[in-house]
Amino acid sequence: MSRFTLDRLPWPLPAALVWLAAWAVFITLAESRLGILVALAGACVLGVAASVLGASWWRRLMIALGFPLSLAVSGAVSLPAWSWLLSLLLLLLIYPLNAWRDAPLFPTPKNALKELAAHVPLAQHALILDAGCGLGDGLKALRGAYPQARLHGLEWSWPLRALCALRCPWARVRQGDIWRADWSAYDLVYLFQRPESMPRAGNKARAELKPGAWLISLEFQATALQAQMVLQAPDGRPVWLYQMPC
Repeated sequence: MSRFTLDRLPWPLPAALVWLAAWAVFITLAESRLGILVALAGACVLGVAASVLGASWWRRLMIALGFPLSLAVSGAVSLPAWSWLLSLLLLLLIYPLNAWRDAPLFPTPKNALKELAAHVPLAQHALILDAGCGLGDGLKALRGAYPQARLHGLEWSWPLRALCALRCPWARVRQGDIWRADWSAYDLVYLFQRPESMPRAGNKARAELKPGAWLISLEFQATALQAQMVLQAPDGRPVWLYQMPC
C-alpha cells in the first residue's frame, strides 16, 4: 500500500478541505459555551494536526496557517493581535526548526520491511533503532520483521515522540537528535529520511556502526556506501541494505 498524503488530492484542494474543516470546528465551538479562544485553539490544533500529511514544508505551512490567517483577514471576530500566532507555535512544537531539514512526516508502509529478516538475520534480542521514528509506523514495520528484537525509536519532536510512545508501548521511544545520538550500540539502524540527509547518514553509519551492523534505508540511497542488496517493498520502492564496514 502506498503512503497517503493530502497531496494525493489535486492541490490546493487538500488545503481548502482542511481550512473548511477548521472553520467548521471553530464555528461549532464558538457557538458553545466554551468561548472564542477555545474555539480558536481547537481549529488551530486541527489544522496543525492535518499539516503532517502535507508532502512538502511549504504545503504543511499553508495547511496549518490557512485558517488563522483567513480568520484574521475576515475580521469575523475580534481577537487579540497575537492569537493567529497560535498555529505557528503549535507547528514549532511538532516541527522543531532542525526537523524541517530532515524527513517530512511520511509513514513507513505496514509491509515495507516484511522481507528484511530473510536477508538480514539478527540475533533474537538484537538492538534496533528507528532514527526519526515519527508516529511509529517504522517501529511497527520493524516489529513485524523482528518480533523478538529490542526496538528503540528516536524522534526530535516532543509531541510526535509522545504519540509514538503511545502507539508503540513495546518500544523504547526517546526524544533526541538522530545526528547527535550514538549509533554504536545498535545492530541495525533504520531510516526513512530524504535524499539530502543520506550523505550525512552514510558517513555517520560508517563512523559509528560496529562491524556487522546494518543501515537500512527505505527509498533513498546512501551514495557514500556500497549496498549489499536492494529489496523492493510491496509498493515498489527500494529498501537499501548496507552492512558495516562498507
